[in-house]
Amino acid sequence: MNPSISDTPQATAFDAVLGARYSCRGYLPQAVPREVIDAILQAAQRTASWCNSQPWQVAVTSAEATERLRQAMAAPEASAEQAFDIAPPAEYRGVYRERRRECGFQLYDSVGIAHGDREASARQAQLNFSFFGAPHMALVTTEAVLGTYGVLDCGAYVSNFMLAARARGVASIAQAAIASRAKLLHRWFDIPDDRQVVCGISFGYEDPAHPANRFRTTRATVAEASRWVD
Repeated sequence: MNPSISDTPQATAFDAVLGARYSCRGYLPQAVPREVIDAILQAAQRTASWCNSQPWQVAVTSAEATERLRQAMAAPEASAEQAFDIAPPAEYRGVYRERRRECGFQLYDSVGIAHGDREASARQAQLNFSFFGAPHMALVTTEAVLGTYGVLDCGAYVSNFMLAARARGVASIAQAAIASRAKLLHRWFDIPDDRQVVCGISFGYEDPAHPANRFRTTRATVAEASRWVD
C-alpha cells in the first residue's frame, strides 16, 4: 500500500523547515562559514523563474563587509536620500492593514514598546538598517526591463534562500526597508542603473535570548486564502 502523499519523507522534511522559519530580529555575532553560505546559494539557485530567466543577482557580505555597510547605513546622508527603485505599497487597507498592525504590535510587545510610543517604535524601525545585528546580508536585485515578473521571480528566490538557510540552522529576515536606501546601495555595491534593488536578506545564527525572537506571526486559514473550483 502506497503511503499518503502527505506522509513522504520529503513532505515531512519540507513542512518542518517551513514551520521552523521565522523573521529573526536578533543575531549572535558569529559569522556563518563560507561553505554553508555557498550551500544556501546553491540550493536557492534552483528557484523556478519565468522562461528560466533567473533575473536575480545577489551580493552577499562577509562579516567585515556587513560592518562597513552598517556604518554607511547609519550616516545621516543615507536617510536623507531615501528612495526605492521599486515603488512600495501605496497603502495597506482592510485585512492587510489588520495583519500589518498585528505583526507590529506583536513585535512591540515582545521588546517592551508601549502602544503609541512613537519614539521607541522609530528606534525599533531603525534597526532594519543595522540588519538587526546580523553578520551577513544578501542584497537581491533584478533586471529592470523584466518588470513585475522579474520581481516575482526574485520573491520566489528570497523565499527559497530563507528556507535553505533554515534547513542549515541559519536564521534570516527579508527586509524591504533596506531597499529604501537604493541610491546608497547602488553606489556601495556598484550596481548598474539597469538593475533594481528588490530587498535585502539579513542572516546569521539567531540569538535565542533576544526578546524580538519570541513571537511568531499568525497565518490566515486555507479557507480564507483559497477556494476550490469543481
